[in-house]
Amino acid sequence: MPKLKTKRNAAKRFKRLGKGGFKRARAFKRHILTKKSAKTVRNLRGTTTVHPSDVAEVAQMLPYS
Repeated sequence: MPKLKTKRNAAKRFKRLGKGGFKRARAFKRHILTKKSAKTVRNLRGTTTVHPSDVAEVAQMLPYS
């Protein structure tokens, strides 16, 4: 069976966790921050995990992670 190609855009956005999930960056933190409250911007810091319903789709894009 041939090697599978990794979706490069997914490889740059997701990292595999030890228990099989994926971590991702949060959205809505790049621009137009003036209209967002300080609390909202503060809560968008850091990373979070991919929702369990999307893990299988991300795993298919990253076959060797």
